[in-house]
Amino acid sequence: MRKVRGLGLTALLLFVSIAVEAQEVIIKADVVNQYIWRGQDLGHVSLQPTLSFNYKGLSLTAWGSVGLSDAQDTEEFDLTLAYSIKGLNIGITDYWFSKGLDPEGRYFKYDAHGTNHVFEANIGYDFGLATIQWFTNFTGNDGTNKDDKRAYSSYLEVAMPFKFIKADWIATVGVVPFATTLYGTSGFAVTNLSLRATKDIKVTETFTVPIFGQITSNPCAQKAYLVFGITLQP
Repeated sequence: MRKVRGLGLTALLLFVSIAVEAQEVIIKADVVNQYIWRGQDLGHVSLQPTLSFNYKGLSLTAWGSVGLSDAQDTEEFDLTLAYSIKGLNIGITDYWFSKGLDPEGRYFKYDAHGTNHVFEANIGYDFGLATIQWFTNFTGNDGTNKDDKRAYSSYLEVAMPFKFIKADWIATVGVVPFATTLYGTSGFAVTNLSLRATKDIKVTETFTVPIFGQITSNPCAQKAYLVFGITLQP
């Protein structure tokens, strides 16, 4: 897994270099009653911090999730290197989970058959009225297909933002085009139908707290979720 090891070290070096040259720094954290991702249930009450550096369209973002109510919830730490120009965006994400092929949950273990990392590439475009994104796992602890081979698990998402009743809304449709154990699909499947509303709550004259509510259903798994969260950001 020399290729994967190189990607991890490169991401860390870029994190440092972009941080030094950053034009914008984002520090925030979400607290959610349930961790739902692309129509999948990944945990209970969770704290999800973000640290992001942006420089001339190039960004490097660290994102994590840790369970607050259940010690058995899987911990997660992701690094995303992305570039955007006008409406186009591309990126690579290194997902790491405390549970996976490595029972000891080691972060710096990149062995092909024993890592807890998953590497994903994405490309998307913002058309203004809607955005479209395509994601594909290309190495790491990916799922398998019907032939028990690497699935190169992929996910296609279309999101439409709009304003309604003094709140910001996003309607999302996500599909998995091929069979993969990662998303629990046997072929093409709709796995994510979501509607999310965000509104700022004024605490003082200079401080507001964004709160959000989200209804998500996964028709493939026949599941539905109601998520509530708050965002803490200086």
